[in-house]
Parts: sequence; structure tokens; C-alpha cells
Amino acid sequence: MSIWDTLIGQPEVVEQLRQQAQLERPTHAWLFTGPPGSGRSTAARAFAASLLCEEPNTQLRGCGVCKTCHSVLRGTHADLTHFSTENISIKIEQARELVTKAQDRPAVGRWRIIIVEDADRMPERTSNVLLKAIEEPPEHTIWILCAPSPVDVLVTIRSRCRPVTLRVPDREEVVKLLAGVEGYPEALARHCASLAQGHIGVARHLAQSDKARQRREQVVRMPIFLSSVPAAMHAAQELVNIAQEEADHTSKERHERELQELLRTLGITEDEKITPNVKAQIRQLEEEQKRRSRRMATDTLDRFLIDLQTVFRDVLTIQLGTGSALINTHLTAELHDYAQRMSPEQALGHLDTLTLTRKRISTNASAKLAFEAMMCSFIQR
Repeated sequence: MSIWDTLIGQPEVVEQLRQQAQLERPTHAWLFTGPPGSGRSTAARAFAASLLCEEPNTQLRGCGVCKTCHSVLRGTHADLTHFSTENISIKIEQARELVTKAQDRPAVGRWRIIIVEDADRMPERTSNVLLKAIEEPPEHTIWILCAPSPVDVLVTIRSRCRPVTLRVPDREEVVKLLAGVEGYPEALARHCASLAQGHIGVARHLAQSDKARQRREQVVRMPIFLSSVPAAMHAAQELVNIAQEEADHTSKERHERELQELLRTLGITEDEKITPNVKAQIRQLEEEQKRRSRRMATDTLDRFLIDLQTVFRDVLTIQLGTGSALINTHLTAELHDYAQRMSPEQALGHLDTLTLTRKRISTNASAKLAFEAMMCSFIQR
């Protein structure tokens, strides 16, 4: 299986990157952009694998079977640095570490490759740290930045990178991957591909987890059956609680492991007294862990909002008679009834409210208050 087979629904991108991988000197800086679910990080890893591939025939680079291809995909290759952040933004210290790493010569391969996911999370000051390294990189270093769109990246960096634009795969392409390649039942694959709207990662997660499908079902039914302010407040609190519980459950074991690793690094035994200097480092770690948990909870809430958008998209599809396929086909009867209880203008207003709520939770606004206001707006007057 070629490494390029992992890029679903991206024939133009595959051809562009395949040609570059065959060159003696490919472009030194890249900006991969595309909406969530388009496969930016997958494309970046595939390109890195093809650049480092051991295949002597340049036209076959990205073979997917050599040791190098496998180690790049696992993220263990010595010449690959794959950076992603779980915090709200990328710190300037982290950017400096990447710049320092970019100066190292390749250990075993042809190139030193630096992949930076979430490049849109770099403040301007942090972006300026990377700018000179991208302007004048060592001859052996290739930068690959990933972001939702070009405008999310500082213009001075954007102008020095070669663009790669990805799209969300068609539903049938996702079905083919889940059912044909990964072996899920076709009915389940089709259902999950529809709910995920082409987002491969979300579709795969839904196919893997009954709990994830049940939770999504719970979320999308909420606005349909809201009838009072207390019910709206309860629904908002429930979603916020679910997001926080998931973040806490995912983080708890990892946080404890990181604390024990820090103490081992500092040479602190279990019964040894902790000095003020060590306490300061522990507090710093705890603050980083709190920021990471907040982002995880925010990302979960944002996914809830995306799922809720599909409800009102389906309502408008029914009201306007567009003939487009519904996303939530399993709720067809409920959606038809819901569509009769509001006007298209109201449905559009609810979509605007969801967009506004997504913007609010991406700042320091209270998620609980934002969700309460949103849920109250869904109540039928």
C-alpha cells in the first residue's frame, strides 16, 4: 500500500507532492491548509515519508513498505520533528526549540523535516521567531506548516511557503475507506460518514465507538425537544459537564504520569521533602495541564456545536425543498416535524447563534453562559 493511499479524495494534492518528492531539491517551506477533516496532518506525514523514503526509484518514493515510511508514520523517525500543541497557543519558547532543531543535520536521511500543526495558533511574536528560519533555512531542512486557511498564518510567513490546499473528501470516499479498507459494515460506514460530513477522523471515531454515536444522538436531539427555560439551562449544563468530564477522564492518568516523570528528572524520591524551587516547577506543570484540559473541553464543546449545526442545516433543506440529502437521516420524521414549527428565517438565526457561540467559547468567555444563552434561543415561542 503506497503512502499516498492515505490521502483520501486529494488527487491533485497527491500529484503535486509526488512530483516534489522526486526532485533533488524540493521546496524548503510548505503551508498545508484545509478545513477540519481535510487531512492536513495526514498529508504532511505522507509528504515527509515520501521525502525520506528509502526507495531508490524516485518515481516510487512514498512506497509505504520500507522501514523509513513506517517510522515516519509512527512519528519515530530520527529526522522528523512533528510538533502539535494541546494548549490555546504555541509558546515562543517552543518556537525557539523548533528553530534550534531545524539547524541539526539529518541523522540518517536526506532531510531534516519539521512539521508544525496548528500554525494558526502562533501569536505574531511567536511567528516572527520562525520567520527568519523559514526565510533562510539550512539547505537540509524542510518546513511543513498546517493551518485551516492561509489567512490564519502571518502574511510574511505565508508568502515564503508553497501552498497546498486540501478539501474535505466526498461522503462516498469516506465510506469506501471505512468499509472497503478498514472493514466496518457498510451500513455503519455510510451512517458515520454522513454524520461526520466527510471528516475522516470523526467518521472513524463514530464507527469505533458506540458511546460516541450515542452521545452525538443525545446532543442533536436537544434543540428539537426544548420547551422551557429550565430545560434549556439543564441542557446547557449537561453539555458543559460532559465536555469537562471527558477532558478530566482523558487527562487524569497522563497528568499523574507527567508529574512522576518531572520528579524523577529532578531526582526527587517519594519521601523526600520538596524544595520551593521544585514546588515552582510543579506549579508550572500544573498550569500547563490546566490549560491543556481547558482546550480539550473547548474542542469537545465545539464538536457539539458543529453537530447542532447539522440539525438546522437539515431543517433548512426540508423547508426550502433543495433535494439535498439529510445529514441526520435517522431523525427524518423528527426533523420534518421540527421544520414545521419554525420559519426558514428562524432556522438561519439559529445557525448564526451557533456560529456566535463557537466564537465565544474560543475566547475567555464562560462556556456555561454561552451555552445557556444559545439553548434559551432555541426554545419555541
